[in-house]
Amino acid sequence: MLNIRNETKADHPAVEALARRAFYNLYLPGCHEHYLVHIMRNHPDFVPELDFVLELDGEIIGSILYTRSSLTSETGEQREILTFGPVCIAPERQRQGYGKRLMEHSLEKAAELGWGAVVIFGSPANYVGRGFQCCKRHLVRMEDGSYPTAMLVRELRPHALDGGPWVFRDSPVMHFDEEAALRFDEALPPMEKRVLPCQEEFYILSNSVLR
Repeated sequence: MLNIRNETKADHPAVEALARRAFYNLYLPGCHEHYLVHIMRNHPDFVPELDFVLELDGEIIGSILYTRSSLTSETGEQREILTFGPVCIAPERQRQGYGKRLMEHSLEKAAELGWGAVVIFGSPANYVGRGFQCCKRHLVRMEDGSYPTAMLVRELRPHALDGGPWVFRDSPVMHFDEEAALRFDEALPPMEKRVLPCQEEFYILSNSVLR
């Protein structure tokens, strides 16, 4: 039995533990994502209506959370949009289509709520098959004028990104204290921190931009 529903307060420990398992050693030795989940829910930019868990036979195996972010045009026009993440699936359940189902469910709900677009950071290989496009195609860029390779966009409403170029700004909650995240992790049952090749792949992708 597969079920997608809104997260409840009682789910918080399980979801944070899931994020920790899913991201540990993926981008760096250890991870910060479970700490981000922990602090995100109390931030003003958090969107509780789009906070979902995916259950399989009553066990939470997936989670996705959204925050508000913004686009600003050269004329000063601002548009409120969405960013999702962390999004995670239990390691033993990955590459089985669960992430796609959870993501599509949440994006459909976001569109129903009237949101026009989503901007995320991730590997294009994981998202272009799900309707996401390069940020440069919609002239969505960073404050320094760059177009990061990992910045991807998806319109939830046709022409929602017309009128660019746009400068993207994510929620301040994304710029957390890494020392606080480390202390949070150290208070939990220990997991082995390892150096893995996928971390170098992430470093290359996260530091590359389009010309």
